[in-house]
Amino acid sequence: MRQLFSAVILSLLPLATVAQTPSPPAGVPSHAVVFMYHRFGDARYPSTNVTLADFDAQLNWLAQRHYQVWPLPKIVEYLKAGRAIPDHVVAITIDDAYQTVYEYAYPRLKARGWPFTVFVETGSVDRHLPDFMTWDELREMQQHGANFGNHTIDHAHLPFRKPGETDLAWADRMRKDILGAQARLQAELGPQANADPKLFAYPYGEYDQDLAELVTGLGYVAFGQQAGAIGEPLDARALPRFPIEEGYSAISQFALDATSLPMPIASVQPWNPLVTAANNPPRLEVSLVPGRVPPEALHCYLNGPPMPVTWLNAARTRFAIQAPVPVGVGRTRYNCTAPVNGRYYWYSKIWLLPPNS
Repeated sequence: MRQLFSAVILSLLPLATVAQTPSPPAGVPSHAVVFMYHRFGDARYPSTNVTLADFDAQLNWLAQRHYQVWPLPKIVEYLKAGRAIPDHVVAITIDDAYQTVYEYAYPRLKARGWPFTVFVETGSVDRHLPDFMTWDELREMQQHGANFGNHTIDHAHLPFRKPGETDLAWADRMRKDILGAQARLQAELGPQANADPKLFAYPYGEYDQDLAELVTGLGYVAFGQQAGAIGEPLDARALPRFPIEEGYSAISQFALDATSLPMPIASVQPWNPLVTAANNPPRLEVSLVPGRVPPEALHCYLNGPPMPVTWLNAARTRFAIQAPVPVGVGRTRYNCTAPVNGRYYWYSKIWLLPPNS
């Protein structure tokens, strides 16, 4: 489905975007693009892998266009403080701490002097699973541009309650999983590891409002797996990242991602991604910052296929979208884009329907 969505957008993208990056329109606030990887050169898992040829092409693309690769904590600090971020700033993040990061990604990034963030699933590292890095390897990378974030101990489907589990018991389980991972990071990598700001990535990109409030209540800035650029104002509950994986890692797709801008959104209703029988298919209402998005330029998509946009006011700054049929168990995405100056405003909304709903 994402491949169809990407093909539609790429067919509309000016050819100049691949050759050069046009400037953003006036008035666009500070912003940056965060990429998310998992595995490198591991064809066993195409849904979480990037080929080495594609990864090399992506790094070359950034270098040839003089993009700045910033540490993710620096981007977060700038956005929280309201400090200006220049155009053409990206961050590289990697989830889970697989061994191929050390074998293939780390040498390439080290050679360029580029920083990167690894969100570590600490339980798998502690169990010495063969597909995962060791703490010694993580410490070595720490000396050469790597920083680290919290990805829990167990990499579970966090929003889902166990049978018979109360809300209080669930919240206690979440805190133990998150704080336990933080304790292991700092025990192995030092007290400065993931200390300020504290970064967290939701396993599978799954969250609901209860989980997001718990995570931010513990002092974390959280990241999902929904596509889009990040910018001001900073919503620390679930910041977007562009997932890079086989099938969606060609340089044309990467250029589209790298040049994207955050959709100028004033508010969304509902924010909570949780889907129940009462709101399936989910309806999303979005209020845009006036004067930024030409109404005729806005297009929205359900995972891949286009979906109709219903304008809710005469000024066409508020709109609604809704899937034509109920969504299935697991994750569903509504994507909205709008071309501007050879680039794209981008917003992605994740929905989450629990099992046995």
